[in-house]
Amino acid sequence: MNTITAKTPWADHLGGLPLHLDYFEGSMFDAVKKIADQYPDNVAFDFMGSPTTYRRLIQQVEQCAKALKTIGVREGDKVTIAMPNCPQAIFMFYAVNLVGGIANMIHPLSAEKEIEFYLNESESVTAITLDQFYDKFENVRQNTKVVNIIIASVKDELSKPIKAGYMLTEGRKIKKIPDDAPVIRWKDFMRLSRACFYNYAVPRKGDDPAVILYSGGTTGTTKGIVLTNRNFNALGQQVIATNPMFRVGDKMLAAMPLFHGFGLGVCIHTMLSQGGRCILIPRFTAQSYAKQITKYKCNFIAGVPTLYEALLRLPSMEDADLSCLKGVFSGGDSLSIELKKKFDKFLYDHKAVIQVREGYGTTETVTACCLTPPHMSKEGSIGLPFPDTYIKIVKPGTDEELPYGEEGEILLAGPTVMKEYMNHPEETAQTLRTHADGLTWVYTGDLGTMDKEGFIYFRGRAKRMIISSGYNVYPSQLENILDAHEFVQMSCVIGVPDPYKMQKVKAFVKLTPDVPANEETKKELMDYCRKHIAKYAMPYDIEFREDMPKTLVGKVAYRVLEEEELARIKAREEEAAVPAGQ
Repeated sequence: MNTITAKTPWADHLGGLPLHLDYFEGSMFDAVKKIADQYPDNVAFDFMGSPTTYRRLIQQVEQCAKALKTIGVREGDKVTIAMPNCPQAIFMFYAVNLVGGIANMIHPLSAEKEIEFYLNESESVTAITLDQFYDKFENVRQNTKVVNIIIASVKDELSKPIKAGYMLTEGRKIKKIPDDAPVIRWKDFMRLSRACFYNYAVPRKGDDPAVILYSGGTTGTTKGIVLTNRNFNALGQQVIATNPMFRVGDKMLAAMPLFHGFGLGVCIHTMLSQGGRCILIPRFTAQSYAKQITKYKCNFIAGVPTLYEALLRLPSMEDADLSCLKGVFSGGDSLSIELKKKFDKFLYDHKAVIQVREGYGTTETVTACCLTPPHMSKEGSIGLPFPDTYIKIVKPGTDEELPYGEEGEILLAGPTVMKEYMNHPEETAQTLRTHADGLTWVYTGDLGTMDKEGFIYFRGRAKRMIISSGYNVYPSQLENILDAHEFVQMSCVIGVPDPYKMQKVKAFVKLTPDVPANEETKKELMDYCRKHIAKYAMPYDIEFREDMPKTLVGKVAYRVLEEEELARIKAREEEAAVPAGQ
């Protein structure tokens, strides 16, 4: 048997790390409270120039929890959080945990129909979002079980000088919510805490469900992944154990979004449960990211490969001093060998003494469960499993282990493995399987190999999925949306290589008879897509086809379309390389 546990590799390469970690068994809130009791005056997070100490963080969370209790949120209730990385989102996330609720984390830029699906799938009773997204929630709330919508505003957490600037720029673009709108404004909501005097804190254990994140699972249809307190707390302890250079007070640039396991698990909860300091970035751009790295002298940064690609091109980074960096992590998509070499050189040229470390994981295990050690990397490897995490390579779909170096399906087991797919028992049983070794394994649908030292190599996705700027895009979902339009007889969605996004989305459509294949039809379909598809998953182009290529069993041969597109790109590049006049 060649199952590799992280215990031996991490101990070997990091000089005697503990063979086993003792995991905190309380709630996520309890883990943060424990740190706040030790370091009350340390800064927990910074937001647009305003710092918040651990003491104030706990006070605000407790106030928010009392307000939730006042409006009727009870143990086991789901609360949808559709927010960027801002203070109210942090307060609400831990307050939901404190009252025994479950935080349903969704992308604030989701389309209306997606929001309706997330609210109904989770049976949320309460939702919180920003003022600029109010219309989308109001338009679908009558089709859901949501009782209360809480509306927050970025301006409420800004210092006076920054607030003035914000209101003259971004604030002016936000449509005013009617005074009689059936919502609770954030400040009014927090004042409701005065009506709650006791019994707002509900004791929760490690195994209790705490968070719902969304992913396509193994079939590509969106499912809620139910994660526990232990899943998040264990992740925090594993990340710190694999980063022995971490010290209390170290700063992490938190630009990865809260609805993503990477952002929520690594950038936020790991830091707050271990005494770190989060630099919150509400709206991510490469420029804002670069500015905050140097302004705050961040010690740790995490991002997707597209971010690092963008940083290489930024003029503002030319003279940046990055000697403050202790860790640079890449995840969410494969980091190409070439990009890693370029960015490692960039780091050294800017006084950093470290290299990019690549990680791998799935939302079914919160996020990363495998990471390159700080002082030992292998070209093309995604690193070693975390402490107490097991990885094995099997013949796809079976429990038959393969020899070292042979490609197969990547299986994961450990303390961060999800509880279940919400409302999908059959797929849960298909994805989570207990083997003869007594461990419950996640069948990832990803392909990879393992070498004799336990280093893992990611080879590709067995399931059909597009990764655009670090976001998972599921072609079958987009095809279902397109096929529902009266103009469309059949559609096929593929990922097209893109130097910035890694992949961009393209749709091929066979129109119903008598519908003209013209620009007007394309505009109609693009407008329809914008209403039903999140911004990051929008097709950049729709190409009309008289017919679709088919496989022998009659399915649309999407690989043929991918190959055709690649051939087109190659032809264009060759044409561009030919000097004029030849």
